[in-house]
Amino acid sequence: MKEVIDNFSGGAENYAMFGPQSPPEIFDFLYSHTPGFNVAWDCGTGNGQVAAHLADRFTQVYGTDISREQMDRAIIKPGITYMQQRAESTSLASASVDLVTVAQAIHWFDFAAFFREVQRVCKPGALVAAWTYTTLKFNDPVDAVIDELYSDITLAYWNKERAYVDSNYSTIPFPLREIVTPGFQIVKQMSLSGLLGYLRTWSGVHNYVRHKQQDPILLIADKLHRIWGSDDTKEVTWPVYMRAGYVD
Repeated sequence: MKEVIDNFSGGAENYAMFGPQSPPEIFDFLYSHTPGFNVAWDCGTGNGQVAAHLADRFTQVYGTDISREQMDRAIIKPGITYMQQRAESTSLASASVDLVTVAQAIHWFDFAAFFREVQRVCKPGALVAAWTYTTLKFNDPVDAVIDELYSDITLAYWNKERAYVDSNYSTIPFPLREIVTPGFQIVKQMSLSGLLGYLRTWSGVHNYVRHKQQDPILLIADKLHRIWGSDDTKEVTWPVYMRAGYVD
């Protein structure tokens, strides 16, 4: 089985504070396609943002993740049970799950082992949905500085799995009865301090720090301050791409 990679425990606080949240339209889409509302499994739950949404509709939500630090900061809500378990091997009951969600996480999984576990835990006809957001856009000169951080400074320090995100998840094996999904967007107002905090959640930034003992954000911070100007906040958009399908 593929080696476990945990790039996010060290930045759990930043991720909870600055990480983008899935837009309501995603849940509207999922709820219009899921066959039932008894049990949902949020896989790679992180700090439980998706699980908290699902708990408003499902009788029982299970959130699994390999990062104890992330789950220690997870949203506590009636109906949610968090478990530190691999996506590929869980204690979930067989043929029990109506909906599986994987937000910004499936690219880290052992795909074959994960989909075997999906087949085991899901009811026939269950819906499985995995989505990713790609590089944020301000439609502003700030974008060029972010691209410098990504493409020039940290590119060599991203895990190979990042290629799945850059391809909008189109290259991930998805052995289900796939359905057409719409495009989504995350849109929010972001301050400069919020942007710097968010950039420090990037796994490529974490890897750069581990290898070079230097924070790469410091290499662009002065430039960002100059370009940002007098605005308190700017509107930022993340494109979101989803793969979804049914278990037969």
